[in-house]
Amino acid sequence: MKGRQVVLDHIDGRPAAALRVDGRLEDLLIDPEGHEAGPGAIFRARADRPMKGQGGMFVTLPDGQGFLRAPKGVSQGQTLLVQVTGHAEPGKAPPLTTKVLFKSRHVILTPGAPGLNVSRSIRDDDLRDALLALLHDGMQGADPSFGAILRSASAQADPDEIADDIAETRALAEAVTADTEGGPELLVEAADAHLVAWREWAQPAPDQILDADGAFEDSGVADDIEDLQGPVASLPGGGSIIVEPTRAMIAVDVNTGADTSLAAGLKANIAAARELPRQLRLRGLGGQITVDFAPMPKKERRQLEQVLRAAFRADSVDTTLAGWTPLGNFELQRKRERLPLFAGRK
Repeated sequence: MKGRQVVLDHIDGRPAAALRVDGRLEDLLIDPEGHEAGPGAIFRARADRPMKGQGGMFVTLPDGQGFLRAPKGVSQGQTLLVQVTGHAEPGKAPPLTTKVLFKSRHVILTPGAPGLNVSRSIRDDDLRDALLALLHDGMQGADPSFGAILRSASAQADPDEIADDIAETRALAEAVTADTEGGPELLVEAADAHLVAWREWAQPAPDQILDADGAFEDSGVADDIEDLQGPVASLPGGGSIIVEPTRAMIAVDVNTGADTSLAAGLKANIAAARELPRQLRLRGLGGQITVDFAPMPKKERRQLEQVLRAAFRADSVDTTLAGWTPLGNFELQRKRERLPLFAGRK
């Protein structure tokens, strides 16, 4: 179908959500197995000893340990609030931060980072002024250390809906930040796939929402997931990319297809650069990524880099473009925000 379609279902009893745009799968969320604390979960934790040489310290959580990078002013034995920032790699502690955020559909509250702002994607000055006034009203009397940002979804929302969202999120943030007494405890669970879909895919508003058991089968999402089990993804013009996760890195190979000319190489490389963020996002892949682009003249590298920057700028996951290696490959570093889609694939 044309337009934006959000599909909510379950896979093996786990919440799952898919976003399709004009019939093509653009994003996919599937809750992990077990009871792993996912990104966004907030804990009351106890600081352990600093890890010299690693730039951080371990902290005690209710069911194990987490790793807090570059802690400032944190002493051993101190009780503190921490938030999970990503999934733990096998055998490692989950990454944590003390910069706790409370995120909802319309607002993000930032304890310890004061200031009231409106998303930069909202450019209408009159609308920005109206939203900022609404935000000031909702945050009146709050702790002055609390900051807040109205998200892009608020641009088309009813003012009463935004006000209610601010009030609910503020109440949660104030309750949690005041709950500092006691041992390690989970204070806020990570959002499941359905909640994340409702929160993150609200702008622009979906044209259709399917929410039922079997919705993946009925909408074609199940077939899309099946296609992702293989390493090959087709590109416009007959080329393809091969995405091969290993334990140490993600290797990506670009093929031109039957046409092996230099002109075909540039065409396939540009198509691959535009497709790569989507493939990594759908497959849940992050870490070090090395791309072996198809042969092309060196003078075309700048054009390809511009396409890469634009493609990853539009993606929600933080990615650093490291550049070309002496052997002619291109390296990237992508934050591990999700678990790999299929077990055993890193």
